[in-house]
Amino acid sequence: MKNSLLVFGTKNFNNSLNEIKEYLDFSLIFFNNNTLFNDKTFTVNALLIDSEFCDDTRNLKLINNINDKPALLIEKPGCPNKCNYTDKINFPIILSDLNSRIINLITSKKYNQNSSIIIKEYTINKNEKKLKKNKISILVTEREIQLIELLYNEKKPISKNNLLKKIWNYSEDADTHTVETHIYRLRKKIFIKFNDENFIINTKGGYSI
Repeated sequence: MKNSLLVFGTKNFNNSLNEIKEYLDFSLIFFNNNTLFNDKTFTVNALLIDSEFCDDTRNLKLINNINDKPALLIEKPGCPNKCNYTDKINFPIILSDLNSRIINLITSKKYNQNSSIIIKEYTINKNEKKLKKNKISILVTEREIQLIELLYNEKKPISKNNLLKKIWNYSEDADTHTVETHIYRLRKKIFIKFNDENFIINTKGGYSI
């Protein structure tokens, strides 16, 4: 199945794309009005933006309010960059370059989504092994990432014994100090850097986030 692009373009720009659409590695959905965003019959993987389209203040505001999609800007001479975008290429465009840029854009977005988890006001970057809040970050170990992920995904308190079984593969009669030690160290790091004592909560039912 082809990826779908939502195109924000002038009439001439859209007509040019229509002429080459059979050679594109993605399908096109042309923006026409705000009701399009309420249509659940299609999925948009990325945005394709004509810089001339952004000359209109209303169009610019509309595009800049879309924060969850990667965007490729086609920059035309005399049209300054006013909109938010992820990558850009200059007009006139080379077909092979357009195809490769879009594929790279979507692939990169999917990769980043799979490697990042948003928990409360924090983001875990699994590749960098960092827990971030705003512009502040701390390094976390692979085991700490597993621990945070499990506590977050369960959505309910988990006992020390269950944490041992699911993360460390220990039996129920194993020493639970392993869990307590890891959680103590993680809590301490978070408190020192973020002054947050409630990232991991301990109740009678166990640990939770």
